[in-house]
Amino acid sequence: MPHILTIKHKRGKPGAAPYYPLQLSAVPTPTPGPGQLLVKTAAAALNHRDVFIRQNLYPNISFQAPLFSDACGEVIGAGPGCTRTAELINKLVVLTPFRGWAADQAGPEDWAQFSTIGGVGPHTHLGGGQTYVVVEEDEVELLPAHLTAAEGAALPSAGVTAYRALLTKAASAAGPGKSILVTGIGGGVALQVLQFALALGVDVYVTSSSEAKLARAQELGAKGGVLYTRDEWPKNLAKLLPAERPYLDAVIDGAGGDIVVRSVPLLKPGGVISCYGMTVAPVMDWPMQAVMKNIELRGTTLGSRVEFTEFVNFVARHGIRPVVSRTVKGLDCVDQIEALFEDLKGGKQFGKLVVEI
Repeated sequence: MPHILTIKHKRGKPGAAPYYPLQLSAVPTPTPGPGQLLVKTAAAALNHRDVFIRQNLYPNISFQAPLFSDACGEVIGAGPGCTRTAELINKLVVLTPFRGWAADQAGPEDWAQFSTIGGVGPHTHLGGGQTYVVVEEDEVELLPAHLTAAEGAALPSAGVTAYRALLTKAASAAGPGKSILVTGIGGGVALQVLQFALALGVDVYVTSSSEAKLARAQELGAKGGVLYTRDEWPKNLAKLLPAERPYLDAVIDGAGGDIVVRSVPLLKPGGVISCYGMTVAPVMDWPMQAVMKNIELRGTTLGSRVEFTEFVNFVARHGIRPVVSRTVKGLDCVDQIEALFEDLKGGKQFGKLVVEI
C-alpha cells in the first residue's frame, strides 16, 4: 500500500511553540496525466526547512503535502504526450525541489510564481515523503551514473544552492589558485560547496563548532579549519593562509550574524561574501570597513532550472559523491525518521540525512 508522510496539526500547551508531529497515511497510487511521469520514490532527504515547517516557521505550510523537497526515484510510468519516455523509463532520476524559476541568473522571473515543494502549498501533491510521486517530465534530471539513490536524494536543494552560491554568485573565486572560506562545515550545502570548489582547484578553508567536523573536512580536501566558537577565529584563520597570498577571495556563508564584520579583514579588496542562509541571526551588520574595502555581499538561495541542470551535469562530470551522514530504511519507520529530525535539530550530522523508501 502506498504511503505519504505529512505533518498534522496538534494543539500544544498554551504559549508553547508549535512542533507538529509526523503523520503517515495510506493513499492510492497516483496516475500520471499528459506530459507527466510516475516516479517510484527510492530515497528522500531532510533539510533544515523541514524542521522549520514543523515549527510553523516556514511560509505556506501544508498539512496535506508530503514532506521533503529532495528525492530520487525510478520512473515507472509516463502519461500521454511525454517526449522523454525512452530516455527516462526505468531510470533513476532526481526531482527539482522548486518551481517558477526558469533561467534568469538574477533571480526568479516572477517572484510571486516562485515556490518550493515538500510540505508546503500550492503543490500539495509534490514532495519526496511518499511512495509514488507524479511530476512534469521536465522537472527531473537523470541521476549521474556513479551515484546511489540515497546519494541522489542528497543532491537537489543543497547541490543547486551550493552551485549557485559558488559558481554564479562568487564566480571570480571559483578557479585554481583562489581561496575561499566555507562556514559551518558539516551541513549539506557547505559540504557540497567544499566538494565543488575542490573540483575546480580552489583552496578551501572551513569553520565549525566541532574539531571532529574540521578534521573530516580536511580529510575531504580542505586546507584547514578553525572553531567559530572561539572569538579569535579570524586571527586563527589568518595564520593558516599562505604568506604569498594571505587573503580570501570569497566567503560562502550560511550563518549570517557577524560574518561580515569578522571576515572583512580576511578578504581581499573587492572580495565577495555569498550568503545563502542566516542560521545565527536574521540581520547582518554592514560596517564601514566593508564599504571602504569594496566588499560585495550577495544573497542567494536555491537556483534556476538551468542552474539545476548545470549542477547535476557538474556532479556527473567531476564524479562528485555528496556526503550522506546517516540513512534510515522505510517511510513507515516514523520513529527512526523522527530521530533524523533530532540529529538535524542538534547539528549532529556531517552530510545529509536520508530516508530510503
